[in-house]
Amino acid sequence: MCGVAGFFYFGGEAPEGAGEPLRRMSALMAHRGPDGEGFFMGDGVGLAHRRLAIIDLQTGAQPMASPDNRLHVVYNGEIYNFRELRAQLTEYPYQTQSDTEVLLAAYDRWGEDFPSRLNGIFAFALWDAARRRLLLARDPFGVKPLHLHVNDRRIAFASEIKSLLALPDVSREVNRQVLHDFMNVRYAPGPETLFAGVTRLEPGCVLMADARGVHRKKYFDFTPQVEEGVSEAEWRERIVDAVKTAVGRQLMSDVPLGVHLSGGLDSGTIVAMMHELGVSGVKTFSLGFNEPTDELEDAAIVARRFGTAHFPVSIDPEPLRLMEEVIWHVEEPQVNMIQGYYIARHTARHVKVVLGGLGGDELFAGYINNVFLKMFAWGHRLTPRAVQDALLAPLSRLAFALGGRFDMRWDEHRRGAQLLCAAGAPERFYAILRNVWDHDPGMLRVLYGERMLEGGGDRLRGYLPTVRHFAPYFRSGSRSDVLSDSLWLECNTKLIDDFLLSEDRVSMAHGLEARVPFLDLDLVRLAFSIPARLKMRGTETKSLFRNAMRGRLPESILNKKKWGFAFSPYHQFQKDLKRAVADQLTERAVKELGFFNYDFIRGVLEHPPHPRLRWHYFMIWVMLGFHQWHDLFIKGDGFGGCRDWNRAGGIE
Repeated sequence: MCGVAGFFYFGGEAPEGAGEPLRRMSALMAHRGPDGEGFFMGDGVGLAHRRLAIIDLQTGAQPMASPDNRLHVVYNGEIYNFRELRAQLTEYPYQTQSDTEVLLAAYDRWGEDFPSRLNGIFAFALWDAARRRLLLARDPFGVKPLHLHVNDRRIAFASEIKSLLALPDVSREVNRQVLHDFMNVRYAPGPETLFAGVTRLEPGCVLMADARGVHRKKYFDFTPQVEEGVSEAEWRERIVDAVKTAVGRQLMSDVPLGVHLSGGLDSGTIVAMMHELGVSGVKTFSLGFNEPTDELEDAAIVARRFGTAHFPVSIDPEPLRLMEEVIWHVEEPQVNMIQGYYIARHTARHVKVVLGGLGGDELFAGYINNVFLKMFAWGHRLTPRAVQDALLAPLSRLAFALGGRFDMRWDEHRRGAQLLCAAGAPERFYAILRNVWDHDPGMLRVLYGERMLEGGGDRLRGYLPTVRHFAPYFRSGSRSDVLSDSLWLECNTKLIDDFLLSEDRVSMAHGLEARVPFLDLDLVRLAFSIPARLKMRGTETKSLFRNAMRGRLPESILNKKKWGFAFSPYHQFQKDLKRAVADQLTERAVKELGFFNYDFIRGVLEHPPHPRLRWHYFMIWVMLGFHQWHDLFIKGDGFGGCRDWNRAGGIE
């Protein structure tokens, strides 16, 4: 992987001295590409590239130009079908063996629609000097990031937001709507970010910028189509073939690669497929949390079965010491980022490319939430919307009002009651499963300080409800299938904007390329052609996929209970979360910044630790992270960590 950045001025030449901000943008993401740096300045355009050399180590430097110097490209990612495309584009005068050059050849032949022919993970900027047009594109599932800042004079883009902050005309303000969404789901859903004015190019989109301004269009518009009449036995065969093909495609590399082996079904499947493909000398990497749910022994079982060179590691007993450093890289205060950062740092000492199991749960129904969604589907089918609006929604609000009179430990029971009251509203049911709380406006005064409540009282003060991100995915009438809809929703929301975002940042922080075989286009299309009812048997998650892998993985792995790759907030509260919050979120600090209600923080700190306070611990964790994020990027200049964590030259 690599890092890309640049700008394009709609009206003509870039301002005098624009090359210096471009170099600053590049320096801030030096960690993404420690193997090389390149620049191009042209007719109002500037392109920067940091290279992590994986393929064509000798001649793959960027920016890469066409032989006639008309086209220039900077690119982050891998095109897994580039050899097939190259065979179709034989008339192009190739000068390298890299997949980068295929982008130039494909644009030269097919024009702006060529990204639809790519199977890979990518974000790139291609400059067409003859048309004076900049084309930006992002892969269908947003594995690779591309951030934008647009004003009336120019568009700027970068793999990471901190590079955009290097531009003098980018202000530093909090996007309060996104912060509100973040406090509900613990990630920033959709194209907007916590930084006002900074957006993400949507997955599966191309953006064209020319003298007229900016124009977007979707090139990937896949709609799942279920295929009936196929036996389970045939589905199992198809799954194995598709997974093996996907893994095989993603083995292309001129440098050593490994696997993040969690001890679960998905990462174990990747190792099994590599074994069947005859890959030798596989290296696997696992992380323990020093908690009862550690999966290090499960990972060791898979490693022994396939004879991998296995490298386990346990996380620091006080991982929050890394929090500020990780936030600087991730650019969001996510609760799942530290463990990813730790295992990536460990892995990068041995290999430059790693395969992981992200996406398997979304394709094949692997989450406990899927059980609730499947088992309660009848409630949505049988409950008229009028009953939901006139009776159940008011009962839900009453449950919230009554819940405030009880001990914090009863909060889970209140949420359970509200879940039942969401019958007939699958989007709300899903939102509650995801810990969304803003359907109860009174919660704003529980959690927020004056800067988030300005003029709002108990109303949403203009905040759009978080459920808006989920509602469009739930179909109505005869086409409705709550489980199927929720799986496609997860693929297009949390997977992209939470898991993949964090995976990219924590891996690239250490110059490590992370690949996701389960998001191979052909495998995704296959998975969403399988009827959702076949993916689970009763309450057993992933039953079809488990059966497809029988005989290929140890039975203990196939039958084990799923544990998320995350800390237990209850255990972490007792390790170092309570101390870190008490030290940093003092009453004075919280009230000075003004975003949160200190009474809530104090209440959690003073309450005896209890496993049922998971939601409360996550909330104070995010509040702690937001304060650190604000100090780094809003109050500070965003470059403070560069010398220590990025070691980029020229940042003062």
